Amino acid sequence: MFQSVIDPATVQAYRETHYCVRGPSPFVLRIGEFSPDLLVAQERHKSECSAFITACNPYSQVLDGPGNSLRQAELVQELAFRGIAFLEGIGQHPSNAWASEESFLVFGISLEAAKALGRRFEQNAIVWSAADAVPQLILLR
Repeated sequence: MFQSVIDPATVQAYRETHYCVRGPSPFVLRIGEFSPDLLVAQERHKSECSAFITACNPYSQVLDGPGNSLRQAELVQELAFRGIAFLEGIGQHPSNAWASEESFLVFGISLEAAKALGRRFEQNAIVWSAADAVPQLILLR
């Protein structure tokens, strides 16, 4: 069984966060809740899975704006290199006690590939959805 090194309060905050997808038809993902909008977006992108991922704030250590912008640009470069479709998003905790994080909803990325990308960008967790369009919190550490 996987034993996480992430503080339980941080994990709880990840579970409560609203994962907001921008674009022509914005919508919000919540952990463990079916999203009909995600289902439509996955179908539109001919994808059976997706991941909500960021490069901001490695291991939840808050960086300044330019530091996070540089990391996000590197993530965009990686997605473009792989030819992966994505939409911009932002992770926002409803209490606003946690800093919002610019993110991307990435289409057609397998769970293993999404985990590897999250680890490459030093993330504690990612959000991944299968064809059922139910976002799952995937802890990486």
